[in-house]
Amino acid sequence: MTSANQRIAAAFARVSDAGRAAALIPYIAAGDPAPAATVPLMHALVRAGADVIELGVPFSDPMADGPVIQRAAERAIAQGVGLARVLELVAEFRRTDADTPVVLMGYANPIEAMGQAAFAERASAAGVDGVLVVDYPPEEVEAFAALLDRAGIAPIFLLAPTSTDDRIEKVARVARGYVYYVSLKGVTGAGSLNTDDVAERLARIRRHVTIPVGVGFGIRDAESARRIAEHADAVVIGSKLIETIEQAVAQAPAAQQTEAAVLAAGEWLATIRQALDQVKRINAPA
Repeated sequence: MTSANQRIAAAFARVSDAGRAAALIPYIAAGDPAPAATVPLMHALVRAGADVIELGVPFSDPMADGPVIQRAAERAIAQGVGLARVLELVAEFRRTDADTPVVLMGYANPIEAMGQAAFAERASAAGVDGVLVVDYPPEEVEAFAALLDRAGIAPIFLLAPTSTDDRIEKVARVARGYVYYVSLKGVTGAGSLNTDDVAERLARIRRHVTIPVGVGFGIRDAESARRIAEHADAVVIGSKLIETIEQAVAQAPAAQQTEAAVLAAGEWLATIRQALDQVKRINAPA
C-alpha cells in the first residue's frame, strides 16, 4: 500500500481517535461553478471539517445523479472540464494539502477513453486516493481494481438497498478504503431517509465488509446527517451542498461568484460537521 491509499485509512483513524461517530465526506462536481473555483472550494471544505472529499468527474450522461448534480456536470462540461482537467485540479490541491483524501466519483466512459492503465498512473501521480466508478460492477472489474490497488488507489464501490448477499460479498473482495451505501432507491438527491432501514442494512453489510461503510443519498441537513451518523462510519453529502453553491453563485455579481461559492459551501458544511461532532454512535461495528 502506498502513501496515497494510506490517506483514507489515516482519515478514518483520526475520526476514531477523536471519538467522533462518523467521518464527513462532502461531494462537489469538479469544474463547477468554474474550474478556478474547484481548488478553493476543496480547501474551504477541509477548513469546514471535511475528512474526505469526493470530487465528481463531469460526464454527459450521469445516470445515477439527480437534476442538481446533472446541472453541475453540464456547467463544468460547458467550461471544458473533463477527466484530464480533473486530475490537474487534484494535483493543484495536493500542492497545499498533503493529508486530505480525494476520491474521484464518476462513470466508466472517460476512464475507458483515457485507458485504464494510463488513468491509474495519472491519477496516482496527481494524488488521487480512491476511485468510485458508478457503472463498473465489481464482478467485471477485478483487473481494474487490481490496477488501482497497485497504484495505491482505493477502488470504492456502491451498495444499494437491493444488493444481495452475493453482491455484497463480491464488493467485499475487491473494495478498499470504504464502501458507499446508497441509502435510497433512485438518483442522488431524491426521497427521504428511513434511519431504521439504513441501520438494518448496514448491519447486514458489515457481516461481509470489514472496511468503513459510508452512507449517502438523501442526506440534506444537520438532522438527517446526525441520524445517519449514529449508525454509519461516514456521512456522504452532495446534492444539498451543490444546491447551496448554486444559490450563492446565482445571487452574486459575476466578479464575486467564486468567493460567494467558497464562503457559502464552507459555512454550510461547518453546520453539518458541528452536528456530527455531537453524535454518539448507537450501533458501532464489531
